[in-house]
Amino acid sequence: MRKLKLSVIILFLLCFMLHKASAEEVLTWQGCIKEAARNHPDLISAQESVKESEASKKITASTLFPQIESNVDASRAKTTSVSSSGSKTTRTASTYTYGASATQLLFDGLKTLDNVKAASENIKAAEYNYKFTSSEVRLRLRSAFVSALKAQELLNITQEIYNIRRGNLELITLRYESGIEHRGALLTAEANLAQAQFEISQAKRALEVAQRELMKEMGRNKFSAVRVEGVFKVSELALEKPDFEMLANKNPSLGKLIAQKNAASFGIKAAQANFFPQLSARTGASRNNSRWPPENDQLNAGLTLSFPLFEGGLRLAEVAQARALFNQAREDERSSRDGLIVALEQTWVTLQDSVETVEVQKKFLEAAEERARIAEAQYSLGLLQFDNWTIIEDDLVSSKKAYLNTQANALLAEANWVSAKGETLEYAN
Repeated sequence: MRKLKLSVIILFLLCFMLHKASAEEVLTWQGCIKEAARNHPDLISAQESVKESEASKKITASTLFPQIESNVDASRAKTTSVSSSGSKTTRTASTYTYGASATQLLFDGLKTLDNVKAASENIKAAEYNYKFTSSEVRLRLRSAFVSALKAQELLNITQEIYNIRRGNLELITLRYESGIEHRGALLTAEANLAQAQFEISQAKRALEVAQRELMKEMGRNKFSAVRVEGVFKVSELALEKPDFEMLANKNPSLGKLIAQKNAASFGIKAAQANFFPQLSARTGASRNNSRWPPENDQLNAGLTLSFPLFEGGLRLAEVAQARALFNQAREDERSSRDGLIVALEQTWVTLQDSVETVEVQKKFLEAAEERARIAEAQYSLGLLQFDNWTIIEDDLVSSKKAYLNTQANALLAEANWVSAKGETLEYAN
């Protein structure tokens, strides 16, 4: 009867665990990219910035088109007059007017056209800013994905280490009870097992933090337990040495600065246009009378020429300001290009070092596993002292963790390399 109850309990636990596992959402890298592209607030904000720049251009260009206005006016006026005899007479007069007028800018020294061209460059800058934001989002998303993948694997490794420590404790307990091993060895094995148990709990907490970070970078508002699906492998394309100067010229951060420099150059021309007169044509038609509807027609047309004679050096200061902004944008572009080339090569070198470190650490792990197998057999036969054996076991544990760290570091180095190139969320790898 006890066996039957125990079997029912075990079956219930297995069903519960299977249900929990089936309910857990599995996320792939491509799935994370698609969701972040739709929901990430930084990307939405950058998209709105592009729309704002487009609207700003339309506002600027609207000055080139006729400005048409209509008006309707109704007024009543009272006048009081005093006669020579001292009597007062009050008269009331009503006036009704409606009409339309149009104004067309004819010439302003090409100032408006230059402002429109500057607005076009600002749109390009906003589009490059969107790409730069997308690149930053991809880096953070990839880092969060790798952290979650690493945390999952670390939990598996800590459970493996726990099994190793438990097996060691069982072996040492038998030898201690047989009088072969001393009490210090037993206490050390118990402490190692407790450490392994703590590391499992620690890994579970770290996994939850990594999952929460991944949810944030995907643009989700609510946290849910997930499992990521991926491998610790760097793309072969990342290992080929590229043309760093060509990559720098394609970087969206540099493209943004170039667009801002171009906009500043048009700003100089727009400021210089203030020295030219402004010519506009105007025309209008209206009706007015003392009764509604008014019947008296009135037409007017003319030209307006305006030219400021003295403004206290305002226009000269505006040109100087625009020129300073252009010089600043030009030097920012040059500095950014030089810095990008250096950063690209540094990031690529770091990636190569990380990939090669993985291969080196893999060999250390293979050696540690082989030494551990041999040492366990020797210790069981009494051919190896406990102090030497535990050093080998500790080295195995450290090698497992170190190998995982180097694998994760290689993926992060690849993510940094992709970000340094300015690749966006749409980047395939």
